[in-house]
Amino acid sequence: MNTTTAPPATASRPATGARIARDSRIGRRGAKQRPVIASAVLILGALYCLVPVLWVVIASTKSNTELFTTFTFIPGTSLLDNLGDLFAYGGGQFGMWAYNSAIYAIGGAVLSTLVSTMAGYALAKYDFPGRQIWFYAILAGVLLPGITLAIPQYLLMSQMGLAGTYWSVLLPSLISPFGIFLARVYASSAVPSETIEAARIDGANDYRIFTSIALPMMVPGMVTIFLLQFVGIWNNFLLPFIMLSDERMYPLTVGLYTLLSKGSGTPSLYSLAIIGAAVSIIPLIIMMLVLQRYWRLDLVSGGLKG
Repeated sequence: MNTTTAPPATASRPATGARIARDSRIGRRGAKQRPVIASAVLILGALYCLVPVLWVVIASTKSNTELFTTFTFIPGTSLLDNLGDLFAYGGGQFGMWAYNSAIYAIGGAVLSTLVSTMAGYALAKYDFPGRQIWFYAILAGVLLPGITLAIPQYLLMSQMGLAGTYWSVLLPSLISPFGIFLARVYASSAVPSETIEAARIDGANDYRIFTSIALPMMVPGMVTIFLLQFVGIWNNFLLPFIMLSDERMYPLTVGLYTLLSKGSGTPSLYSLAIIGAAVSIIPLIIMMLVLQRYWRLDLVSGGLKG
């Protein structure tokens, strides 16, 4: 009778141990490579965003001759001359466009932030019929590109007799579906329902609760909404381009576009348009530096802290 003897269990242990060690080395190597790959992707993304800005800044220092004859990233010698020509153009049209942009961006961002905060707080903390339907409708509004709404908004403003006025640019900016969505998400986590119920037990009405309790807790989220709205309105081109016909009401985006359009017949205006674009970035940088301490990337961070 033949018998077979099983191999000893210890025979496979060295192979198993070697395989585990090899897998461990591979895992460590992959863990070291992942930060490098992530950093490379971030650097490429930063270059993609910053190179055009760098080009605008450098090109703004060049005269018309230097703009077309020198290497792209070599600074010129006409920065002060370009600045003087820019603010002197059209009897100070650039300053007027900057003033209009400030009205549209600051006024629209402040009002839109208030509207978004109130709407988001109501959607987060009040239970009323159709709340989910309204919230889904707002989400649908987030998905709609602004270009699809520009023509209907113009027709509506024309029927109201507001086309061609400051209100035709300000009013459409008041309702921001994305701002309402952010406010709703932030209010859900940053404003505890227990605090609201305790205030109601103490006799506070809804207005007092919102202004004295909810608003201070929602300040980081409100600043985030304000910054997003300010940047969006400041850079908006299509809406004022459709709504406005008077150059005295143009914002910087439309005004600089007119400079570029005229530059096809007058090449000297190209340098003015470029330095105008560089100057128009400065308010955005200042706004970010002033409000950066309020900036919150994590909008769902809770308001309850131990």
